[in-house]
Amino acid sequence: MNIQNILEIKNLHVSVKDTSIINGLNLLIKKGEIHAIMGKNGSGKSTLAKVIAGHPNYKVTKGNIFLCRDDITHEEAEKRSHKGIFLGFQYPVEIPGVSNIDFLRLAYNSKQKENHQKELDPLLFFNLINEKIKKIDMDTSFLNRNLNEGFSGGEKKKNEILQMSLLNSKLSILDEIDSGLDIDALRNIANNINNLMNSDKSILIITHYQRLLDYIKPNYVHVMNKGKIVYTGNKEVATEIEKHGYDYIK
Repeated sequence: MNIQNILEIKNLHVSVKDTSIINGLNLLIKKGEIHAIMGKNGSGKSTLAKVIAGHPNYKVTKGNIFLCRDDITHEEAEKRSHKGIFLGFQYPVEIPGVSNIDFLRLAYNSKQKENHQKELDPLLFFNLINEKIKKIDMDTSFLNRNLNEGFSGGEKKKNEILQMSLLNSKLSILDEIDSGLDIDALRNIANNINNLMNSDKSILIITHYQRLLDYIKPNYVHVMNKGKIVYTGNKEVATEIEKHGYDYIK
């Protein structure tokens, strides 16, 4: 397997409660690439995101998932996160009683400890998170609020991007990060994602709409149907789907 490969999925089959959801899916993402996955509702897009991240409700019945040549097919979600997978949720949950900054520091130090790197005390972490939050133009008051509680849709998504920046993961999976955003919030989120991208990382975007891909330019657009990738092309695929619907693929 090429050392440049961040993610490689081979002949993946996944079921939930004995119902087959993913059916022989193959995908290769290299360092520095942005990939987008599109498809109708029920095609398996969000399932794929959760399976890569290690959601326990989904059972891999066949095939393999590799992260940087390491077979993670049956590893727990926490292990995958520590090894470099980040999943940005479509609907980030609100957690009353847990401050945003405490959650972020725990997540950061957990990853640092697992990778035998220095953990940060509250003061040093505060300095680090302040640098991160300024770069995404987010008000520091959000650090002391309960995690996502009372946040608007745009604020929740921006908080996901803050986590993405802090954890500095090899592969960031963004599951409909554009959902529920107005055009200004969408542009802001997209700019922040672009600023976090570099040649050592990769991003997998799951979206219904071409408009996000006007701001984040993918190297490849994949179309899913019935649990498989049925077509792969460049950004123009998304434009044609916007115009003609998924019949364009046929």
